Amino acid sequence: MCTATTYKTKDFYFGRTLDYDFSYGESVVITPRNFPIHLRKESDINTHYAIIGMATVINNTPLYFEGINDKGLGVAGLNFVNNAHYNSTLSKDKKNIAQFEFIPYILALAKNVDEAIALIHSLNILDTPFSEKLPVASLHYLIADKTKAVTVEFVKEGTKIYDNPVGCLTNNPPFDKQLYNLNNYRHLSHKDVDNTFGSINLEQYSRGMGAIGLPGDLSSQSRFVRVSFVKMNSLSKDDEESSVSQFFHILNSVDQQRGCCEVKPGEFEITLYTSCYNTDKGIIYYTTYDNHQLSAVDMHHEDLESDKLIVYALERGERINYKN
Repeated sequence: MCTATTYKTKDFYFGRTLDYDFSYGESVVITPRNFPIHLRKESDINTHYAIIGMATVINNTPLYFEGINDKGLGVAGLNFVNNAHYNSTLSKDKKNIAQFEFIPYILALAKNVDEAIALIHSLNILDTPFSEKLPVASLHYLIADKTKAVTVEFVKEGTKIYDNPVGCLTNNPPFDKQLYNLNNYRHLSHKDVDNTFGSINLEQYSRGMGAIGLPGDLSSQSRFVRVSFVKMNSLSKDDEESSVSQFFHILNSVDQQRGCCEVKPGEFEITLYTSCYNTDKGIIYYTTYDNHQLSAVDMHHEDLESDKLIVYALERGERINYKN
């Protein structure tokens, strides 16, 4: 399970939590403009936009969980189990792209959401696994730039592209149902609220009572409501440090702590990492479950004309700033 969101101040920010019970050995991976992107059923993409994101690299192939390109477009894939559907037959009229190729394909060729949508309409997404050990992932996607966000779902009925006015995404159910469910929480407020219970005099005994009813459990639908409320009510200064700090506070509202979500006896889902991208500057900031100190990688400090992947292992151990 995962949560993705966007946030805009002076710059535009995009990121997510990756919640799972084990790591895939993910790293920060930069795909420079001349690194050939190999496709199973189509011609290689030899020149493209530069990409930075979280990925597992296998056989020199970056399998991206999410990322942005040097034009400011972001794409994140989140679990969509029992709903995602991909095709098993090739199309003569569309580009045949394996599911694991979707994120790098879009980031390689689209500079904004509108171009991404146009590309998606030209695609036939295949259920081709990367390998026997890595079966096809059931995902749906948050795609965003500084002007708009959409949710993309490949389901049995076909390709669904939804405008995403909150700029957030979690997992099941399908996005249209998630968005409609927000109607049940239209009474929530960051302000104090009047007593409408009746003639009885009921006092406000605490701050924050306008948000009574905001769900606090770890289910995907509850996380969608909570992160949407926090994001839509978030305020910060527009400098980089303040914006990045607030972004992490937004996603920290849906952290998964070890011990609270058991997936099998003795094994628990946790927030493996939290990422935040400044899409204007091409910087990723991240934390991991055991390291709360922000780490950052700036794609523009690398040779983006290179033809070789650039990989940074994640900082996973806790760093404590002892003061005495």
